[in-house]
Amino acid sequence: MDYTVVGMITNTHGIKGDLKIYPLTDDINRFFYLSKAYLGDEKELYYIESVKIHKGMVIVKFKSLDDINKSEKYKGKYLYVDDYDKVELPEDRYFISDLINCTVFNLSNDYIGKVTDVITGNANDVYVVTNEEGKDYLIPAVKKFVVEVNIKDKSIIIDPIEGMLE
Repeated sequence: MDYTVVGMITNTHGIKGDLKIYPLTDDINRFFYLSKAYLGDEKELYYIESVKIHKGMVIVKFKSLDDINKSEKYKGKYLYVDDYDKVELPEDRYFISDLINCTVFNLSNDYIGKVTDVITGNANDVYVVTNEEGKDYLIPAVKKFVVEVNIKDKSIIIDPIEGMLE
């Protein structure tokens, strides 16, 4: 079975086992429509009892996680959904989780780095590309600079302007 990351579990919330989740999705309200999710590296299946939004974070109560001691092991882990629960995206739109770790090249096929983060903004997203020395480059996710995104091959080709990679 294939899974899609929709959030990062940042902490517990309260003493009854609720989990605080940083959403890795454009639509935070999608959590209200989920009935189940998979937690952690082992992708353990849990059924959702309730969902609420608090200060931009998603608070999820899972049916069988009923105290903080059971929930703490998931801090810092990802929350997944089945791929069939994944939202269909329009052409030239990508899931952040699919972009992370994509290898980035310029038009001459020179290695630039890997996508390590995506900053979402009002006008457009920005790809944070980190080279082997740990230097970050900010690449606006617009057609002028991002020539090709190949999620299957985990590669991105960019056409940077002068100064973008300095």
